[in-house]
Amino acid sequence: MKHAGLPWELGLAEAQQTLVLNNLRSRIVVECDGQLKTGRDVAIAALLGAEEFGFATAPLVASGCIMMRKCHLNTCPVGIATQDKELRKNFKGTPEHVINFFYYIAEELRGIMAQLGFKTLDDMVGQTHKINSNKAITHYKAKGLDLSSILHRPEAYSKMDVKNSEKQDHCLEGVLDFKILKDAEKAINKKEPAVLEYPINNMNRTVGAIISNEISKKHGHKGLAEDTLRINFKGSAGQSFGAFGAHGLTFNIEGNTNDYLGKGLSGAKLIIKKPSASTFVAEENIIVGNVCLFGAVAGEAYINGIAGERFAVRNSGAITVVEGVGDHGCEYMTGGKVVVLGSTGRNFAAGMSGGIAYVYDPENKFINGLCNTETIEFEEILSEDAADLKAMIEKHVALTDSNKGKKILENWETSLLNFVRVMPTEYKRALERLATEEPQFEELTA
Repeated sequence: MKHAGLPWELGLAEAQQTLVLNNLRSRIVVECDGQLKTGRDVAIAALLGAEEFGFATAPLVASGCIMMRKCHLNTCPVGIATQDKELRKNFKGTPEHVINFFYYIAEELRGIMAQLGFKTLDDMVGQTHKINSNKAITHYKAKGLDLSSILHRPEAYSKMDVKNSEKQDHCLEGVLDFKILKDAEKAINKKEPAVLEYPINNMNRTVGAIISNEISKKHGHKGLAEDTLRINFKGSAGQSFGAFGAHGLTFNIEGNTNDYLGKGLSGAKLIIKKPSASTFVAEENIIVGNVCLFGAVAGEAYINGIAGERFAVRNSGAITVVEGVGDHGCEYMTGGKVVVLGSTGRNFAAGMSGGIAYVYDPENKFINGLCNTETIEFEEILSEDAADLKAMIEKHVALTDSNKGKKILENWETSLLNFVRVMPTEYKRALERLATEEPQFEELTA
């Protein structure tokens, strides 16, 4: 936002023109956001090609935000971005404040539409010829500015749709999940344990999401008993393997996965390991893609290799062991436990406000520059924490046959000294506060 941002007008214009030129625009709904604040912004975005519009900062201000830029510190003075009970008392916003804001946006937009002669917003989409830039570029501050690239209308505009006009066919009928659903009928409906095996390739995306939906519809968030439905895969899985995985599912893949492994994980167990016939060194190679375990709320993941960037971002409850991660690991994490048996990229734990991370750091590279220390502190690993950490690594070894895990366990007393415990400062205070409150609560209930 500070150093690499671009105005939304540039990105929107380029996206619109590219989609039209490739005859893809009719299949896509284009949404625009990024500091939209007025009805005029909506009008310009629609004329440049947008059909949906995202507002964030302005409605937040309408509800009372004073832009302190402290959302990640749990110290919001107006009680919006905080879990502190005393600070939350300061919140004075009401739904009507936000509703009124959007009424004003709509009223301004109606006036602009009337001036331009449009009856509906849908009619405005892509009509860049209605944007008159002459007055703007004759202003002395904009002298020499050339907006022709943004307002350009390719010849294809007269031949192809410039807005969404058809529904996208996602070809869901043939996805792997439906085959699994058929084979796993007894496990899902009658809770009978089952073990299934399938080949997989990167065209199989979001494997597990439809199955998890069926499990949650029948059994709620509690799902099935652990390991009720165990599925072994061999191959290279596509994006979002194990997404939203429900309790009772165990996915074991010999191969690798693409981005978003375990996105929204909700209780399932994911095991990713190198094929038994492979000779490469697992802990030196990337085996899963970027943004794994994004927004995970429960479950476990054991990864026999290195993960890409933004590992466990916004994780709020999953437990995972991995043998290395890229940049921005555990960003905005709020719960759960992450064990990294190898190196990390830069900016680890940025905005981390909950959960615990253990990082194996024998060369002290992690604590000397790779970890973002704004919201966390490094802690000594106590005996009970050490036992918990060892148990997680032992389970990782049992499930993945990890050589890196075995080496660490072989000389455990020495290895333990090389682990760094990452603890969010506010989370630590909250746990300490809970520890003092719980005995009082027990006395009252007794």
